[in-house]
Formats: sequence, C-alpha cells, structure tokens
Amino acid sequence: MTQLFYNLFKPAQANLKDEVLSGLTVALALVPEAVAFSLIAGVSPLVGLYTAFIIGLITSILGGRPGMISGATGAIAVVVVALIATHGVEYLFAAVVLMGLIQILVGVLKLGKLIRLVPHPVMFGFVNGLAIVIAMSQFEQFKFTTADGMTTWMSGTPLYVMIGLVLLTMAIIKYLPKLTTAVPSALVAIFTISAIVIFGGIDTKTVGDLASISGGLPKFHIPMVPLNWETFMIILPYSAIMAGVGLIESLLTLTLIDEITETRGHGNKECVAQGVANLTTGFFGGMGGCAMIGQSLINVNAGGKNRISGIVASIGLLVFILFLSNYIEMIPMAALVGLMFMVAIGTFEWASLKVFRKVPFHDVLVMVTVTMVTVFLHNLALAVLIGVIISALVFAWQNAKMIRARKKVDENGVKHYEIFGPLFFASAMTFGQKFDPINDPEEIVIDFAESRIVDHSGIDAIHKVTERYEKLGKTVYIRHLDSSSRVLLSKAEKIINVNYTDDDPAFKIILEEEKAMA
Repeated sequence: MTQLFYNLFKPAQANLKDEVLSGLTVALALVPEAVAFSLIAGVSPLVGLYTAFIIGLITSILGGRPGMISGATGAIAVVVVALIATHGVEYLFAAVVLMGLIQILVGVLKLGKLIRLVPHPVMFGFVNGLAIVIAMSQFEQFKFTTADGMTTWMSGTPLYVMIGLVLLTMAIIKYLPKLTTAVPSALVAIFTISAIVIFGGIDTKTVGDLASISGGLPKFHIPMVPLNWETFMIILPYSAIMAGVGLIESLLTLTLIDEITETRGHGNKECVAQGVANLTTGFFGGMGGCAMIGQSLINVNAGGKNRISGIVASIGLLVFILFLSNYIEMIPMAALVGLMFMVAIGTFEWASLKVFRKVPFHDVLVMVTVTMVTVFLHNLALAVLIGVIISALVFAWQNAKMIRARKKVDENGVKHYEIFGPLFFASAMTFGQKFDPINDPEEIVIDFAESRIVDHSGIDAIHKVTERYEKLGKTVYIRHLDSSSRVLLSKAEKIINVNYTDDDPAFKIILEEEKAMA
C-alpha cells in the first residue's frame, strides 16, 4: 500500500498543482452530468452522484489509463430504464453487480485486446458522434418547466442572459491559456461566471434547479432481490448489454486518451478496474457506469494526466455532497454548458472532414454511419458494432478479389497452379473457377507458397476441386502449405485426407472414400 501511494504521488510522475486543480474542475463538471443521467434512468440524483464517486475513485486507482475519468454515463442510463420501470431499483443494483463480474471476467481472459479490431474510421465516427451528442444534450438546459408541468424553450431576457454567459464561458476557456496556464481555464471560467451571477444578482438557471445534491456517505446495501434462477435470467440481458457498452466506451476512450497523451494504457487492466468499480457500486446503491469521454478530455486538457486528478475529482465530488452542496447548487448552468460545448468542439475530429475525398468511399461510409447511429440512437455499442461489421465485410470482399492463379506446365507434363491471396469463404467460389479438370493433364500441383487456407470454406473449396479431378482419374498434389493450413486440413479428415509424400513439402490429397478403398 505504501508503494502504491508513493507511485501515485511521486513528483516525477505529475505536477501536483495541475493534477489537483484539474481534478476539481472535473468534479464540478461531474455534478450536472451525474444528476442528469440519474433522472434519465429514473432514480434519485444521489444514486448518480454516488456512482460517479465510487467508480471514479476505484478506476483512478486500479485502472489501466491514468488521467481517464469514469462515472455514471448516459449510455448505461438508457439501458436500465426498462429494467427499473418493470422490476424496480433493487433489480438495477443486482444487475450492476453482475455487470461488474462480467467485466472482470473479460479482463481476466484478456479480451480487452479485441479493441484493436476497431478500424480508424469507426474511431472517427464514434468520436464525432459523441461530440455531437454532448453538444446536443446541452440544449436541454435552455428549457424550463412551467407552473403546469410543461417543458418549453427559454425566450426573451432569460434566453439572452443564458446565451451571453455561455459565450463568455467559452471565451474564457479558449483565450485564457494565451495569457497564463497557471490554473485550468475551465476552472477560472466556472468561478468567474459564478461570481458574476451571484454578486450581480442575475436570475439564471443554476445546478440547484436540477436537483438537490446534498446527502451523506453511501451505505453498503445488498440488493433486495430473490436469489434464484428467475432473477438471474431477468438481470442477465441488461447486465450483458451494460457490460458490453461500458467496456466499448471505456476502451475507445482509453485509445483516444492514448493518442492525445502519446502514451499507452492497458486495456485488460482497465476492464478489471471497471468491473471492480461496478461490482462495488452495485453493493452501495449505484447505477453502474464507465469511462466518460467529455470529463476525460476536460481532465487531460487541464493538465490532469496522472491518477491523482481522478482521485481528487471523485473525493471532491463526495466533499460537495457532504459539505458544500449549498454552494455547488449556486453555480450557474451556463458555465457548465459553455464548458461542455468547448469539450464537444475539442472532441470532434475536424480533420476527418478533410479526408472525405482522400480515403476510400467505404471508409467514409463507415465514418458517417457510426456517427449517425451514435447521434440518433445514442447506442455506442451498436454504432461501433455496425462500423466493425461493415469494415469486415469490405475487407472480406477486397481480399476475395485478390485470389488468383498463375498456371504453367513443367517438363514432366505436370500442370502447376500457383495460388495468390487467402482462400476463405469469400474467395472459395473464385478459387474453384480457376481450374480446368477436363483439359488438365493426369497430375496437377496446387502451390500455396503465396496463399493460405483460412477457414472451413477454404477446406471445402479444395475438397470440391480434388473431387472433380478424382472423378476423371487424375491426381492432385498440394505444395507449400503453411503450418496453420496443415492444422486445418488435418482436422478436416472427414472431408479430405492429406498424405505426406517423401517429397516434402508436396502432399497428395485423396478423398476419404479413396482411402477406404485402399
């Protein structure tokens, strides 16, 4: 434990002042987000705040990406709405516990590396979609609830005041770093706008208008649900979706922070940390969460690139709940809206707009599709999955077109087919069309020096080719199979059988029934 704290706070790793100030900025930005996501899920605002504290603290200490901020998120909140409405909040707590166990299992099995399968256009689409979602969600703060319970847009003086304060916040955040970087510009903007509103007596929307954030310490609570198979089957679908959404968003955020800081995080370690955090928050009445790209960018841009900033942010949030709720509730929403608008602008990959005519059409299609799914469905996991599927299909199609055969007849009258490109499901049909059993000589050699067999479809394609030659009484040999292709063929003995000849690496392929006749 002593070594752990030494590693966290030793001067060589961080500028303590920057880390603390960055953490306080993030803590202030976490308040309205946690409250809003709680209201979306249909639970008490304190549930979201406790979730942000517990998950933020645990992932900051145990996570695989220093500087990344985790907490209650909209992606998780949207998933649990139906569960809470149908079965109640206790089932939510149980689902969060199971979610944590699933995420720990993913990390232990080292499946976090699968994030490498996400192509760059999918990352662009994910980031751009999330930036648009962050910006669009801020427009809710330009609405108010009337006396009869109806929600309507601001107008007149309240609207102009709100817009003016938002623009002033954005201006401070953008231009203050040109004068000084001694303190985070976002923190200065929040305090400046708050001072103007409080001491100027300006009537505008504040954090307290969302909900009260006053409360005590989170208490240990075992979910009050029946411990039986029926309960497990109720919560399993929700837990699996939450675990998947949480890990996808966390690992993609980790990758983004890696690029910004030019360092490398540890995906599997982050999966375990997210799991431990959600497992813990489930036993303390939390709603589950994951990495938050907006708050993570606020943190990194303010100088928080170490674990200290995340720890300060989470502990700061708890201090707000316990002791400073009255003061935090006085902060104008305009300051936090302006901050989140700047986050959205900084998150959007503006460079992606310049590559539309410079990259293949399918990359543009993937980028736009992922962005649109993220914006309109708010389902990050589905958006990323669709992007990966489209990219995979395009890759398969392109590789299918690459398979070709160079033909020649040697001095002994044996015809050689030199295959180029991978043999798999998409190229199997084209592979079969390369051969001419009727007109070929009695012996042919298929040379795989520049090719390999990838899947069962490839094995079946070879089987069909050898079958056509066998019916004509002709013999097929295989040369230069790589080790993985040999393993595939050896496991497919019921389809075809490979006899190793003395002239390695040539292998004679015979049908199973031919083997039986022998």
